[in-house]
Amino acid sequence: MKGDSAYKSLFEIDKNLDRLVKEIDVLNYLNPLNIEQEKKRFFTSKFSEDPVFNYRKVKFNPFNLQREFFSQRLEDIPDEDIRKLYHDTIYEYSGLVQCVATVGQGKKFFYNSLRVFGTPQEKDVKNAKFILHFHKEEDAEEMIPRYNADQAQAYFQAFGEKYPFKFKIRQSNSITAAAMALNTTQTLVVKKNRKFSDNDLKILANHEIGVNMLTTFNGLNQPLRIFSHGFANNNLTQAGLAAFSEYMSDSLTLKRMKELAYRVLAADSLIKGYSFSDTFDLLYSQYKLDRETSWSITLRAHRGGGFTKDYQYLSGLKKVYDYYSSGKDMGILLTGKVGLEDVDLIKKLQKKELAEKNKFYTHSFHENKNTNDKLEFLLSNLK
Repeated sequence: MKGDSAYKSLFEIDKNLDRLVKEIDVLNYLNPLNIEQEKKRFFTSKFSEDPVFNYRKVKFNPFNLQREFFSQRLEDIPDEDIRKLYHDTIYEYSGLVQCVATVGQGKKFFYNSLRVFGTPQEKDVKNAKFILHFHKEEDAEEMIPRYNADQAQAYFQAFGEKYPFKFKIRQSNSITAAAMALNTTQTLVVKKNRKFSDNDLKILANHEIGVNMLTTFNGLNQPLRIFSHGFANNNLTQAGLAAFSEYMSDSLTLKRMKELAYRVLAADSLIKGYSFSDTFDLLYSQYKLDRETSWSITLRAHRGGGFTKDYQYLSGLKKVYDYYSSGKDMGILLTGKVGLEDVDLIKKLQKKELAEKNKFYTHSFHENKNTNDKLEFLLSNLK
């Protein structure tokens, strides 16, 4: 079927999008270049002077890129469902271009980010507050930060060798996360000046390599490149799968669940018009979080001008947990950067030989190794 001339236009459009999307890596543009300097200034001002971040210059012409996206002849795709997939996805890619073009431009970026990633609903905020009522476990040995970035890199290298795909690893100070998988270059970036605990390493390996990197390589293995760049609205499911991998590998802790809950509250504070120092104060003064964690969560939410994506980890985790608990096929969610609502379409594409079964499978999904009853109770009772 792949060679069928009926789908010749589909493959041409898919190839065009592959070329165009390589320009956009939102997270790469979204990570400030002067995090450490501004952190120092913010702490010195006793948390009163909002940081002023600098960002990478955009390397493409956003207007021309948008024009190329919308010049694709989608009417030439014979199947209505597949045509809709490309239609919705082009609109999302277009939204991502607008995000990149307005990074650092305050409300302009915030509204573009809202369009693509949405905002926490009341239910999400209630779920977050429900989690925060639980008492945190005592910090065990494995929660003590003791490894530097070189040791973390060696750990990720060794963990990655369990999988048959090859990715690059490098270190950087200009990332907001402890580690992050870059989809377009198949690179794991590790935060240079950070200390990692045993639990951090397990969480990050299962999250970034076991899911984020794996779905990238499964996507690259598909006949259609849209699988590797992402279907429309795939972010919630991808965030959920990555957090679910932490749960299944017994790395997820109540402390980590609370971190995901605080991210929801930070994203919610953006909608309420909070400044950087307001959000920091909410976490640090009201919720008594330590200042490093308060800084990190606030930075993730306020970078670029207001980035709401972080609320998706908790709601995505709940959705994937419910999907898994109902005995459904996890493999189909790993075929690339896809969403839960795409399952039937992926099956249809596989039937038409326009998609293949996933080549790589997340090791942690083979068996539920979670030993924490409190987490089981929490995930079952989230709304």
